Amino acid sequence: MNTEIHNAYEVIKNGGIILYPTDTVWGIGCDATNPEAVKKIYALKQREESKSMIVLMNGERMMYNVFKDIPEVAWQILDLSEKPTTLILDNPRNVAQNIIAEDNTLGVRLVTEPFCFKLMERMKKPLVSTSANISGQPTPKSFKEISPEILKGVDYVVNLNHDKICDKPSTIIKLTNDNQVKIIRK
Repeated sequence: MNTEIHNAYEVIKNGGIILYPTDTVWGIGCDATNPEAVKKIYALKQREESKSMIVLMNGERMMYNVFKDIPEVAWQILDLSEKPTTLILDNPRNVAQNIIAEDNTLGVRLVTEPFCFKLMERMKKPLVSTSANISGQPTPKSFKEISPEILKGVDYVVNLNHDKICDKPSTIIKLTNDNQVKIIRK
């Protein structure tokens, strides 16, 4: 795993994009603070930049670096969640502008999955995560379902968990600073 973390880090550090296993589905990712790398992902996915992507984080410190104000209910939801949960929060900062939604929100998921966690530990930055498919196509449930176009379009494919099957993307919950809660995907 250490070799894969090193290789992925070197690509990301130089503005590249990677294909990697997450705690849910296979993802395409890059440094969440690098707008040029984010543009590469939008281009590869053939996705409009008005459709924001989520970022993965590996702890509270990283969360507070991106969000000055985090509603208390966010921590309660994360503590009670039995499966990976993406929270959409208000007023992100210290990330590339082109991953922030038009309503000034950003989806974020805390991960404990070892590869992602250790990669972000090395990066000291959040990691973009979007499903490994062309926009509008089905999300691949396994590595072998990822299209050749995606495989050829990334700068590095992480060589871990190629046999993992995943058919459950994360729950998505939108929280506003005025304590409104909206479940977007269960």
